[in-house]
Amino acid sequence: MAKSYEVDQAVSNLIRLAVPDYLIISLDDDGGDRPRRIDPRGTVWLRDGELADPDIDLSPPTYHYTHRIPVEIAAYTSSEPLRLVLDRMATMIAAPIKADRFLGGLVNYIDVTALDLVNINVTGGQTQKGGMFDIIAQYSTDNPL
Repeated sequence: MAKSYEVDQAVSNLIRLAVPDYLIISLDDDGGDRPRRIDPRGTVWLRDGELADPDIDLSPPTYHYTHRIPVEIAAYTSSEPLRLVLDRMATMIAAPIKADRFLGGLVNYIDVTALDLVNINVTGGQTQKGGMFDIIAQYSTDNPL
């Protein structure tokens, strides 16, 4: 199994455990298209990770990857300010990453980027606010696949 796939699956499992009350949609769940509605409890879209070109050590052959995993979050309108709800969602996802920077030994280091607020356009509906951030995993492997 490819290390990149293992990292994607481990991050997906970590997010599912971190925010069990939210609807989690991975790219392989629906082909990558956002649903037309945001779940009333909140929605997290997890995209397939993007690999940068590796740095390579030649002896022994070792490939050092930076693996960027895009995460999008959205919350349904609530009595609390939407920014507060989005910050809470992002913090809940970041907490287990902060607690285990090595993803159980799978990666050399894992971190998150800052939350970026974006508008989410829904067909036939009001524009909603959402957030985007990346989970960045760095790891080494002896196999480029």
